[in-house]
Amino acid sequence: MLNEDIIIKPVISEKATALRDQDKYVFIVHPEATKTQIKEAVAKLFKVKVVNCTTMNVMGKMKRLRGRPGRTASYKKAIVRVAHGETIKVFEGA
Repeated sequence: MLNEDIIIKPVISEKATALRDQDKYVFIVHPEATKTQIKEAVAKLFKVKVVNCTTMNVMGKMKRLRGRPGRTASYKKAIVRVAHGETIKVFEGA
């Protein structure tokens, strides 16, 4: 799996923004990616030193469409902590 295939997109939410004060960044990643692969991908793509990586599988929520029950897509989320003082430009709006 290539580095570009592992990281799908960054998560920009209120909670993810609050985590940036702790040098943590949140990404949606490929469901089969391991923590080691995620660390290497973030380090190579954004040229930062990765200290820690936490992953979680997020189950889709139950929704209704025209009275019929359904479910949104499930995904895998990774919270990556970088070395103190380093930033990822994608989140900073540059």
